[in-house]
Amino acid sequence: MLNKIIVRNLGITSFESTCEAMQQFTVARTPESADEIWVTEHTPVYSLGLNRKQVAPPLRHDIAVVHTDRGGKITYHGPGQIIIYVLLDLSRRHLNIRSLVSLLEQTVIELLAQYQVSAVAKADAPGVYVTLNNTQEAKIASLGLRVKNNCCYHGLSLNIDMDLSPFSAIDPCGYKGMAVTQTKDLGIDANIQTIGEQLVTMLASKLEHLHDERTP
Repeated sequence: MLNKIIVRNLGITSFESTCEAMQQFTVARTPESADEIWVTEHTPVYSLGLNRKQVAPPLRHDIAVVHTDRGGKITYHGPGQIIIYVLLDLSRRHLNIRSLVSLLEQTVIELLAQYQVSAVAKADAPGVYVTLNNTQEAKIASLGLRVKNNCCYHGLSLNIDMDLSPFSAIDPCGYKGMAVTQTKDLGIDANIQTIGEQLVTMLASKLEHLHDERTP
């Protein structure tokens, strides 16, 4: 049943090795390969996407910068941030890259709403944003995807309970002065495992439903 999605909980992984595994999975997959969601946290790393023009290097040098093949600019990954990688056959799910981005953003927005946190997406700046008490806007989730042969990989990151200070050494996603926040600082006391499970359950349900509702 190709509508069902395999979920793999990888634990804490290195960004580079996981990216390599996603690339290998995508190259090797066939029309009969099941779609998968990989759930992980990464050891500290700055990841620099394909949009590298006018990206300032980090102001600190104790965290490696890794070039990657996803869309977008620079961001930070570290323990306490949930990473959801979506390895999907877009044709099977009747998705294009824009509709997938919207689906990922909406899933995070709906999850936060369950904890009485209002969040929004932006057409010109992929990700999920909240408004802090001081009315400042802050980013809580980032997105970056890669498509090959109409199959995608990479995905989204959601800040849960992490050291946010490395973000201050970069322009997050290319936006100078962009504030970054996390669920813990918004008063959500659920841990990363709980939020990760909720997010994956919601996302897998949406994706499986997309297949079901349009497949004869």
